[in-house]
Amino acid sequence: MISEDIIINKINIKELFNNTSDLVLYEFKTVSEISILIGYIDGMIDTDILNSDLIKPLKESKKIGQSIISEVYISKYKEIKDLKQAIRPISTGGVIVFIDGIDSSYTFNIGQWSKRSIDIAQNETSIRGPQEAFIEDIGVNKTLIRRKVKSNNLVFEDYTLGNVTNTDISLVYIKTIVKMEVLEELKSRLQRIKTDKIIDSGNIEQYIDDDISRIFASLSYTERPDILVGKMSEGHIGVLCDGSPNVLTLPKLFIENFHTSEDQYIRPQYATFLRIIRLIAFVISFTFPSVYLSLILFHQEMIPTDLLISIATQREGVPLSSPFEVIMMILFFELLKESAIRLPKSIGQAVTLVGGLVIGQAAIDARIVTATLVIAVAVSGMAEFVVPKLREMITIYRILLVLIASVSGLYGVSLGLVMIGVQLTSMKSFGIPYMWPIAPFDRQGMKDNILKFPMPSLNKRPNVLTPKKSRKRDEDIE
Repeated sequence: MISEDIIINKINIKELFNNTSDLVLYEFKTVSEISILIGYIDGMIDTDILNSDLIKPLKESKKIGQSIISEVYISKYKEIKDLKQAIRPISTGGVIVFIDGIDSSYTFNIGQWSKRSIDIAQNETSIRGPQEAFIEDIGVNKTLIRRKVKSNNLVFEDYTLGNVTNTDISLVYIKTIVKMEVLEELKSRLQRIKTDKIIDSGNIEQYIDDDISRIFASLSYTERPDILVGKMSEGHIGVLCDGSPNVLTLPKLFIENFHTSEDQYIRPQYATFLRIIRLIAFVISFTFPSVYLSLILFHQEMIPTDLLISIATQREGVPLSSPFEVIMMILFFELLKESAIRLPKSIGQAVTLVGGLVIGQAAIDARIVTATLVIAVAVSGMAEFVVPKLREMITIYRILLVLIASVSGLYGVSLGLVMIGVQLTSMKSFGIPYMWPIAPFDRQGMKDNILKFPMPSLNKRPNVLTPKKSRKRDEDIE
Protein backbone atom coordinates (compact mmCIF):
# COMPACT_ATOMS: atom_id res chain seq x y z
CA MET A 1 0.00 0.00 0.00
CA ILE A 2 0.98 3.64 -0.48
CA SER A 3 1.56 5.63 2.70
CA GLU A 4 0.52 9.21 3.37
CA ASP A 5 4.12 9.86 4.45
CA ILE A 6 6.39 10.39 1.41
CA ILE A 7 9.46 9.43 3.47
CA ILE A 8 8.01 5.95 3.94
CA ASN A 9 7.12 5.83 0.24
CA LYS A 10 10.68 6.79 -0.62
CA ILE A 11 12.06 3.92 1.46
CA ASN A 12 9.53 1.46 0.04
CA ILE A 13 10.16 2.32 -3.59
CA LYS A 14 13.92 1.97 -3.08
CA GLU A 15 13.37 -1.49 -1.63
CA LEU A 16 10.93 -2.37 -4.40
CA PHE A 17 13.60 -1.60 -7.04
CA ASN A 18 16.38 -3.16 -4.93
CA ASN A 19 18.28 0.13 -4.55
CA THR A 20 19.16 0.17 -8.25
CA SER A 21 21.49 3.01 -9.14
CA ASP A 22 19.44 4.31 -12.07
CA LEU A 23 16.33 4.98 -9.96
CA VAL A 24 16.02 8.76 -9.54
CA LEU A 25 14.00 10.10 -6.57
CA TYR A 26 13.50 13.87 -6.47
CA GLU A 27 11.77 15.59 -3.55
CA PHE A 28 10.60 19.21 -3.60
CA LYS A 29 7.97 21.52 -2.15
CA THR A 30 5.28 23.58 -3.81
CA VAL A 31 4.74 27.28 -3.10
CA SER A 32 2.15 26.18 -0.55
CA GLU A 33 4.82 24.11 1.27
CA ILE A 34 3.38 20.70 0.27
CA SER A 35 6.07 18.03 -0.11
CA ILE A 36 6.11 16.05 -3.35
CA LEU A 37 8.29 13.08 -4.36
CA ILE A 38 8.77 11.93 -7.93
CA GLY A 39 10.57 8.80 -9.09
CA TYR A 40 11.70 7.51 -12.48
CA ILE A 41 14.38 5.47 -14.22
CA ASP A 42 17.25 7.56 -15.56
CA GLY A 43 17.47 7.54 -19.36
CA MET A 44 13.92 6.25 -19.87
CA ILE A 45 12.00 9.55 -19.87
CA ASP A 46 11.86 12.89 -21.66
CA THR A 47 13.46 15.24 -19.13
CA ASP A 48 12.26 18.34 -20.98
CA ILE A 49 8.63 17.28 -20.57
CA LEU A 50 9.35 16.26 -16.98
CA ASN A 51 10.67 19.69 -16.07
CA SER A 52 8.25 21.85 -18.07
CA ASP A 53 4.98 19.92 -17.88
CA LEU A 54 5.21 18.15 -14.52
CA ILE A 55 7.69 19.61 -12.04
CA LYS A 56 7.22 23.28 -12.92
CA PRO A 57 3.39 23.38 -12.66
CA LEU A 58 3.50 21.37 -9.43
CA LYS A 59 6.01 23.73 -7.86
CA GLU A 60 3.93 26.73 -8.84
CA SER A 61 0.64 25.21 -7.67
CA LYS A 62 -0.84 27.03 -4.69
CA LYS A 63 -3.27 24.24 -3.83
CA ILE A 64 -2.98 20.55 -4.54
CA GLY A 65 -5.92 18.43 -3.54
CA GLN A 66 -6.64 14.73 -3.87
CA SER A 67 -6.19 14.98 -7.63
CA ILE A 68 -3.31 16.71 -9.39
CA ILE A 69 -4.52 16.06 -12.92
CA SER A 70 -5.70 19.64 -13.39
CA GLU A 71 -2.28 20.97 -12.35
CA VAL A 72 -0.07 19.25 -14.94
CA TYR A 73 0.04 19.23 -18.73
CA ILE A 74 0.38 15.46 -19.35
CA SER A 75 -2.60 13.44 -20.53
CA LYS A 76 -1.28 9.89 -20.11
CA TYR A 77 -1.67 9.07 -16.44
CA LYS A 78 -2.88 6.36 -14.06
CA GLU A 79 -3.86 6.51 -10.41
CA ILE A 80 -2.49 3.66 -8.29
CA LYS A 81 -3.21 2.57 -4.73
CA ASP A 82 -0.63 -0.23 -4.46
CA LEU A 83 3.05 0.49 -4.93
CA LYS A 84 3.60 -2.80 -6.77
CA GLN A 85 1.32 -1.51 -9.52
CA ALA A 86 3.98 1.11 -10.29
CA ILE A 87 6.70 -1.39 -11.24
CA ARG A 88 5.72 -1.74 -14.88
CA PRO A 89 4.84 1.95 -15.53
CA ILE A 90 8.18 3.09 -14.10
CA SER A 91 10.10 0.37 -15.96
CA THR A 92 8.58 1.47 -19.28
CA GLY A 93 9.28 5.19 -19.06
CA GLY A 94 6.80 6.44 -16.47
CA VAL A 95 7.15 8.92 -13.62
CA ILE A 96 5.50 8.27 -10.26
CA VAL A 97 4.33 11.20 -8.11
CA PHE A 98 3.74 10.98 -4.34
CA ILE A 99 2.03 13.82 -2.46
CA ASP A 100 2.55 14.21 1.26
CA GLY A 101 -0.66 13.46 3.14
CA ILE A 102 -2.33 11.46 0.32
CA ASP A 103 -2.41 7.65 0.32
CA SER A 104 -2.47 7.30 -3.46
CA SER A 105 -0.10 8.25 -6.26
CA TYR A 106 -0.09 8.93 -10.00
CA THR A 107 2.09 7.62 -12.79
CA PHE A 108 2.61 9.71 -15.94
CA ASN A 109 3.87 8.21 -19.17
CA ILE A 110 6.58 10.43 -20.65
CA GLY A 111 8.87 7.67 -21.86
CA GLN A 112 11.59 8.50 -24.36
CA TRP A 113 14.85 6.71 -25.05
CA SER A 114 17.38 6.34 -27.82
CA LYS A 115 16.15 4.24 -30.71
CA ARG A 116 17.26 3.33 -34.19
CA SER A 117 15.86 5.53 -36.91
CA ILE A 118 13.61 4.08 -39.61
CA ASP A 119 15.85 2.70 -42.34
CA ILE A 120 15.60 0.58 -45.46
CA ALA A 121 15.00 -3.17 -45.14
CA GLN A 122 18.27 -5.07 -44.76
CA ASN A 123 17.07 -8.62 -45.48
CA GLU A 124 14.11 -8.03 -47.82
CA THR A 125 15.47 -5.56 -50.31
CA SER A 126 13.54 -4.52 -53.40
CA ILE A 127 14.13 -2.13 -56.27
CA ARG A 128 10.55 -0.94 -56.52
CA GLY A 129 8.05 -0.19 -53.78
CA PRO A 130 8.31 1.24 -50.23
CA GLN A 131 11.75 1.02 -48.67
CA GLU A 132 11.03 1.66 -44.97
CA ALA A 133 11.41 -1.18 -42.48
CA PHE A 134 10.35 -1.96 -38.93
CA ILE A 135 12.65 -1.08 -36.05
CA GLU A 136 12.99 -2.38 -32.48
CA ASP A 137 10.39 0.01 -31.00
CA ILE A 138 6.86 -1.44 -31.00
CA GLY A 139 5.26 2.02 -30.84
CA VAL A 140 7.03 3.15 -34.01
CA ASN A 141 6.09 -0.12 -35.73
CA LYS A 142 2.43 0.38 -34.89
CA THR A 143 2.60 3.85 -36.42
CA LEU A 144 4.17 2.50 -39.63
CA ILE A 145 1.26 0.07 -39.98
CA ARG A 146 -1.38 2.68 -39.12
CA ARG A 147 0.01 5.02 -41.78
CA LYS A 148 -0.70 2.40 -44.44
CA VAL A 149 -4.07 1.21 -43.13
CA LYS A 150 -6.22 4.26 -42.39
CA SER A 151 -9.22 2.26 -41.24
CA ASN A 152 -11.15 1.99 -37.99
CA ASN A 153 -11.14 -1.79 -38.47
CA LEU A 154 -7.39 -2.02 -37.99
CA VAL A 155 -7.09 -3.55 -34.53
CA PHE A 156 -4.14 -3.86 -32.14
CA GLU A 157 -4.43 -6.17 -29.12
CA ASP A 158 -1.69 -5.82 -26.52
CA TYR A 159 -0.22 -8.52 -24.28
CA THR A 160 2.72 -8.82 -21.91
CA LEU A 161 4.92 -11.94 -22.01
CA GLY A 162 7.89 -12.97 -19.88
CA ASN A 163 7.79 -12.98 -16.09
CA VAL A 164 11.17 -11.24 -15.94
CA THR A 165 11.38 -9.23 -19.18
CA ASN A 166 7.69 -8.17 -19.26
CA THR A 167 7.91 -7.74 -23.02
CA ASP A 168 5.14 -5.88 -24.85
CA ILE A 169 3.45 -7.98 -27.54
CA SER A 170 0.77 -6.79 -29.93
CA LEU A 171 -1.50 -8.64 -32.35
CA VAL A 172 -2.56 -6.68 -35.43
CA TYR A 173 -5.29 -7.58 -37.90
CA ILE A 174 -8.19 -6.14 -39.91
CA LYS A 175 -11.34 -7.07 -38.06
CA THR A 176 -13.65 -7.31 -41.09
CA ILE A 177 -11.28 -9.67 -42.93
CA VAL A 178 -9.57 -11.90 -40.36
CA LYS A 179 -10.79 -15.45 -39.75
CA MET A 180 -11.92 -15.51 -36.12
CA GLU A 181 -11.07 -19.20 -35.62
CA VAL A 182 -7.43 -18.48 -36.43
CA LEU A 183 -7.41 -15.41 -34.18
CA GLU A 184 -8.86 -17.30 -31.21
CA GLU A 185 -6.37 -20.14 -31.68
CA LEU A 186 -3.50 -17.65 -31.69
CA LYS A 187 -4.76 -15.99 -28.50
CA SER A 188 -5.09 -19.38 -26.84
CA ARG A 189 -1.48 -20.29 -27.67
CA LEU A 190 -0.18 -16.94 -26.44
CA GLN A 191 -1.98 -17.35 -23.13
CA ARG A 192 -0.31 -20.73 -22.63
CA ILE A 193 3.19 -19.21 -22.83
CA LYS A 194 4.87 -19.43 -19.42
CA THR A 195 8.46 -18.25 -19.49
CA ASP A 196 10.82 -15.79 -17.85
CA LYS A 197 12.04 -14.06 -20.97
CA ILE A 198 10.85 -13.02 -24.41
CA ILE A 199 13.60 -11.14 -26.22
CA ASP A 200 12.60 -11.41 -29.86
CA SER A 201 9.70 -12.56 -32.00
CA GLY A 202 11.73 -15.71 -32.66
CA ASN A 203 11.14 -16.73 -29.03
CA ILE A 204 7.38 -16.40 -29.51
CA GLU A 205 7.53 -18.42 -32.72
CA GLN A 206 8.90 -21.46 -30.90
CA TYR A 207 6.01 -21.38 -28.41
CA ILE A 208 3.14 -20.96 -30.87
CA ASP A 209 4.39 -22.98 -33.85
CA ASP A 210 2.12 -25.92 -34.75
CA ASP A 211 4.98 -28.41 -34.45
CA ILE A 212 8.41 -27.09 -33.52
CA SER A 213 9.93 -30.53 -34.25
CA ARG A 214 9.36 -29.97 -37.97
CA ILE A 215 11.95 -28.12 -40.00
CA PHE A 216 9.19 -26.30 -41.90
CA ALA A 217 7.86 -23.38 -39.86
CA SER A 218 4.12 -22.71 -39.69
CA LEU A 219 4.78 -18.98 -39.24
CA SER A 220 6.49 -16.45 -41.43
CA TYR A 221 8.14 -13.15 -40.59
CA THR A 222 8.86 -9.84 -42.28
CA GLU A 223 10.65 -6.58 -41.61
CA ARG A 224 8.61 -4.61 -44.15
CA PRO A 225 5.33 -2.83 -43.29
CA ASP A 226 4.05 -3.12 -46.88
CA ILE A 227 4.41 -6.92 -46.83
CA LEU A 228 2.59 -7.14 -43.50
CA VAL A 229 -0.25 -4.88 -44.69
CA GLY A 230 -0.56 -6.86 -47.92
CA LYS A 231 -0.90 -10.09 -45.96
CA MET A 232 -3.37 -8.60 -43.48
CA SER A 233 -5.55 -7.50 -46.38
CA GLU A 234 -5.85 -11.20 -47.26
CA GLY A 235 -6.68 -12.39 -43.74
CA HIS A 236 -3.29 -12.86 -42.08
CA ILE A 237 -2.45 -11.74 -38.54
CA GLY A 238 0.72 -9.97 -37.43
CA VAL A 239 2.50 -10.45 -34.08
CA LEU A 240 4.64 -7.49 -33.05
CA CYS A 241 7.26 -7.86 -30.31
CA ASP A 242 8.88 -4.89 -28.61
CA GLY A 243 12.63 -5.04 -29.21
CA SER A 244 12.34 -6.97 -32.49
CA PRO A 245 12.36 -5.53 -36.04
CA ASN A 246 10.77 -8.73 -37.37
CA VAL A 247 6.98 -9.16 -37.26
CA LEU A 248 5.53 -12.66 -37.28
CA THR A 249 2.72 -13.34 -39.77
CA LEU A 250 0.28 -16.23 -39.72
CA PRO A 251 -1.13 -18.48 -41.00
CA LYS A 252 1.73 -19.31 -43.33
CA LEU A 253 1.35 -20.88 -46.76
CA PHE A 254 4.27 -22.67 -48.40
CA ILE A 255 3.94 -20.63 -51.58
CA GLU A 256 4.72 -17.43 -49.63
CA ASN A 257 8.39 -18.45 -49.64
CA PHE A 258 8.52 -17.70 -53.38
CA HIS A 259 6.72 -14.36 -53.24
CA THR A 260 8.34 -10.98 -52.65
CA SER A 261 6.88 -7.53 -52.09
CA GLU A 262 8.24 -6.44 -55.45
CA ASP A 263 5.92 -8.91 -57.21
CA GLN A 264 3.02 -6.55 -56.49
CA TYR A 265 4.71 -3.56 -58.11
CA ILE A 266 6.06 -5.00 -61.37
CA ARG A 267 4.49 -6.41 -64.54
CA PRO A 268 2.78 -9.77 -63.90
CA GLN A 269 4.67 -11.50 -66.72
CA TYR A 270 8.03 -10.64 -65.17
CA ALA A 271 6.77 -11.48 -61.66
CA THR A 272 5.76 -14.93 -62.95
CA PHE A 273 9.19 -15.42 -64.52
CA LEU A 274 10.93 -14.53 -61.24
CA ARG A 275 8.72 -16.88 -59.26
CA ILE A 276 9.58 -19.74 -61.62
CA ILE A 277 13.27 -18.91 -61.18
CA ARG A 278 12.85 -19.01 -57.39
CA LEU A 279 11.07 -22.37 -57.56
CA ILE A 280 13.80 -23.85 -59.77
CA ALA A 281 16.46 -22.44 -57.43
CA PHE A 282 14.70 -24.02 -54.46
CA VAL A 283 14.73 -27.48 -56.07
CA ILE A 284 18.36 -27.12 -57.16
CA SER A 285 19.49 -25.88 -53.76
CA PHE A 286 18.84 -29.09 -51.85
CA THR A 287 18.78 -31.76 -54.60
CA PHE A 288 21.74 -30.91 -56.85
CA PRO A 289 24.55 -32.41 -54.69
CA SER A 290 22.56 -35.60 -54.02
CA VAL A 291 21.64 -36.02 -57.70
CA TYR A 292 25.28 -35.47 -58.69
CA LEU A 293 26.43 -38.08 -56.18
CA SER A 294 23.77 -40.57 -57.32
CA LEU A 295 24.81 -40.24 -60.94
CA ILE A 296 28.54 -40.78 -60.42
CA LEU A 297 28.01 -43.69 -57.99
CA PHE A 298 25.02 -45.65 -59.35
CA HIS A 299 23.77 -44.21 -62.64
CA GLN A 300 26.82 -43.47 -64.79
CA GLU A 301 24.84 -44.44 -67.89
CA MET A 302 22.76 -41.28 -67.46
CA ILE A 303 25.83 -39.04 -67.75
CA PRO A 304 26.98 -37.95 -71.25
CA THR A 305 30.08 -39.88 -72.25
CA ASP A 306 32.38 -36.89 -72.60
CA LEU A 307 31.33 -35.53 -69.19
CA LEU A 308 31.73 -38.96 -67.59
CA ILE A 309 35.27 -39.24 -68.98
CA SER A 310 36.06 -35.75 -67.66
CA ILE A 311 34.79 -36.60 -64.18
CA ALA A 312 36.69 -39.91 -64.17
CA THR A 313 39.88 -38.09 -65.20
CA GLN A 314 39.41 -35.53 -62.41
CA ARG A 315 38.96 -38.29 -59.83
CA GLU A 316 42.32 -39.88 -60.63
CA GLY A 317 44.50 -39.41 -57.59
CA VAL A 318 41.70 -38.11 -55.35
CA PRO A 319 42.07 -40.08 -52.08
CA LEU A 320 38.58 -39.37 -50.68
CA SER A 321 35.41 -41.28 -51.45
CA SER A 322 32.74 -39.36 -53.34
CA PRO A 323 30.20 -39.24 -50.44
CA PHE A 324 32.82 -37.97 -48.01
CA GLU A 325 34.00 -35.48 -50.62
CA VAL A 326 30.48 -34.07 -51.06
CA ILE A 327 29.80 -33.84 -47.31
CA MET A 328 33.13 -32.12 -46.74
CA MET A 329 32.46 -29.49 -49.40
CA ILE A 330 28.95 -28.82 -48.11
CA LEU A 331 30.28 -28.31 -44.58
CA PHE A 332 33.02 -26.06 -45.95
CA PHE A 333 30.37 -23.99 -47.70
CA GLU A 334 28.40 -23.73 -44.45
CA LEU A 335 31.55 -22.50 -42.71
CA LEU A 336 31.91 -19.78 -45.32
CA LYS A 337 28.29 -18.70 -44.80
CA GLU A 338 28.65 -18.55 -41.03
CA SER A 339 31.88 -16.58 -41.22
CA ALA A 340 30.26 -14.10 -43.61
CA ILE A 341 27.35 -13.60 -41.21
CA ARG A 342 29.34 -13.36 -37.96
CA LEU A 343 32.26 -11.25 -39.13
CA PRO A 344 31.95 -7.45 -39.27
CA LYS A 345 30.48 -6.37 -42.61
CA SER A 346 33.58 -4.35 -43.47
CA ILE A 347 35.73 -7.48 -43.71
CA GLY A 348 33.21 -10.34 -43.82
CA GLN A 349 32.54 -10.31 -47.55
CA ALA A 350 36.19 -9.91 -48.48
CA VAL A 351 37.37 -12.72 -46.20
CA THR A 352 34.75 -15.21 -47.38
CA LEU A 353 35.20 -14.34 -51.05
CA VAL A 354 38.99 -14.65 -50.95
CA GLY A 355 38.82 -17.67 -48.64
CA GLY A 356 36.38 -19.47 -50.92
CA LEU A 357 38.41 -18.83 -54.06
CA VAL A 358 41.81 -19.61 -52.56
CA ILE A 359 40.83 -22.70 -50.59
CA GLY A 360 38.60 -24.05 -53.36
CA GLN A 361 41.28 -23.70 -56.00
CA ALA A 362 43.95 -25.08 -53.66
CA ALA A 363 41.77 -28.13 -52.90
CA ILE A 364 41.34 -28.80 -56.62
CA ASP A 365 45.06 -28.37 -57.34
CA ALA A 366 45.93 -30.67 -54.44
CA ARG A 367 43.47 -33.27 -55.80
CA ILE A 368 41.50 -33.37 -52.57
CA VAL A 369 38.24 -32.68 -54.41
CA THR A 370 37.21 -32.54 -58.05
CA ALA A 371 36.33 -29.35 -59.91
CA THR A 372 32.96 -30.76 -60.96
CA LEU A 373 31.99 -31.29 -57.33
CA VAL A 374 33.00 -27.75 -56.39
CA ILE A 375 30.76 -26.45 -59.17
CA ALA A 376 27.83 -28.62 -58.01
CA VAL A 377 28.10 -27.46 -54.39
CA ALA A 378 28.62 -23.82 -55.41
CA VAL A 379 25.54 -23.83 -57.66
CA SER A 380 23.54 -25.42 -54.86
CA GLY A 381 24.75 -22.75 -52.44
CA MET A 382 23.96 -19.85 -54.75
CA ALA A 383 20.48 -21.23 -55.40
CA GLU A 384 19.87 -21.30 -51.62
CA PHE A 385 20.25 -17.52 -51.41
CA VAL A 386 17.36 -17.04 -53.84
CA VAL A 387 14.88 -18.33 -51.23
CA PRO A 388 16.45 -17.20 -47.92
CA LYS A 389 13.39 -17.98 -45.77
CA LEU A 390 13.84 -21.69 -46.54
CA ARG A 391 17.53 -21.66 -45.59
CA GLU A 392 17.08 -23.88 -42.53
CA MET A 393 15.08 -26.50 -44.43
CA ILE A 394 17.48 -26.47 -47.39
CA THR A 395 20.57 -26.92 -45.21
CA ILE A 396 19.19 -29.92 -43.33
CA TYR A 397 17.55 -31.73 -46.26
CA ARG A 398 20.54 -31.18 -48.53
CA ILE A 399 22.73 -33.22 -46.17
CA LEU A 400 20.07 -35.87 -45.56
CA LEU A 401 19.52 -36.40 -49.28
CA VAL A 402 23.28 -36.71 -49.83
CA LEU A 403 23.45 -39.44 -47.18
CA ILE A 404 20.51 -41.25 -48.80
CA ALA A 405 22.03 -40.86 -52.28
CA SER A 406 25.33 -42.40 -51.13
CA VAL A 407 23.44 -45.59 -50.23
CA SER A 408 20.61 -45.97 -52.74
CA GLY A 409 21.15 -43.48 -55.54
CA LEU A 410 18.31 -41.76 -57.37
CA TYR A 411 15.77 -44.27 -56.04
CA GLY A 412 16.51 -43.15 -52.49
CA VAL A 413 16.53 -39.47 -53.49
CA SER A 414 13.14 -39.92 -55.20
CA LEU A 415 11.75 -41.60 -52.09
CA GLY A 416 13.14 -38.79 -49.94
CA LEU A 417 11.45 -36.17 -52.12
CA VAL A 418 8.16 -38.06 -51.89
CA MET A 419 8.43 -38.09 -48.10
CA ILE A 420 9.10 -34.35 -48.08
CA GLY A 421 6.04 -33.83 -50.28
CA VAL A 422 3.89 -35.96 -47.96
CA GLN A 423 5.10 -33.97 -44.98
CA LEU A 424 4.26 -30.68 -46.68
CA THR A 425 0.78 -31.72 -47.77
CA SER A 426 -0.04 -33.03 -44.28
CA MET A 427 1.02 -29.83 -42.53
CA LYS A 428 -1.33 -27.14 -41.30
CA SER A 429 -0.70 -23.64 -40.04
CA PHE A 430 -3.26 -22.70 -37.40
CA GLY A 431 -5.75 -25.02 -39.05
CA ILE A 432 -5.04 -23.78 -42.61
CA PRO A 433 -3.60 -26.30 -45.14
CA TYR A 434 0.06 -25.42 -45.61
CA MET A 435 0.11 -26.30 -49.33
CA TRP A 436 -3.02 -24.36 -50.30
CA PRO A 437 -3.98 -23.70 -53.14
CA ILE A 438 -2.16 -26.75 -54.52
CA ALA A 439 -3.44 -29.21 -51.89
CA PRO A 440 -6.34 -28.78 -51.61
CA PHE A 441 -6.54 -27.40 -55.13
CA ASP A 442 -8.19 -24.00 -55.52
CA ARG A 443 -8.55 -22.57 -59.00
CA GLN A 444 -8.97 -18.97 -57.84
CA GLY A 445 -5.98 -19.23 -55.53
CA MET A 446 -3.76 -20.45 -58.36
CA LYS A 447 -4.02 -17.01 -59.96
CA ASP A 448 -1.50 -15.70 -57.42
CA ASN A 449 0.51 -18.85 -56.83
CA ILE A 450 3.53 -19.42 -59.09
CA LEU A 451 1.71 -17.65 -61.91
CA LYS A 452 1.01 -13.99 -61.23
CA PHE A 453 -2.18 -12.72 -62.84
CA PRO A 454 -2.78 -8.97 -63.37
CA MET A 455 -4.14 -7.13 -60.33
CA PRO A 456 -7.62 -6.45 -61.83
CA SER A 457 -8.25 -10.20 -62.16
CA LEU A 458 -7.31 -10.88 -58.53
CA ASN A 459 -10.67 -9.72 -57.23
CA LYS A 460 -11.06 -12.31 -54.47
CA ARG A 461 -9.19 -12.95 -51.28
CA PRO A 462 -8.10 -16.51 -50.37
CA ASN A 463 -11.32 -18.19 -49.25
CA VAL A 464 -9.36 -20.42 -46.91
CA LEU A 465 -8.29 -17.31 -44.93
CA THR A 466 -11.16 -14.84 -45.29
CA PRO A 467 -14.60 -16.44 -45.24
CA LYS A 468 -16.30 -13.17 -44.27
CA LYS A 469 -15.01 -10.80 -46.95
CA SER A 470 -14.05 -12.69 -50.10
CA ARG A 471 -14.14 -9.87 -52.64
CA LYS A 472 -11.41 -7.25 -52.69
CA ARG A 473 -13.48 -4.67 -54.51
CA ASP A 474 -16.98 -3.22 -54.25
CA GLU A 475 -17.12 -3.97 -50.51
CA ASP A 476 -16.95 -1.62 -47.57
CA ILE A 477 -14.27 -2.64 -45.10
CA GLU A 478 -13.86 0.80 -43.58
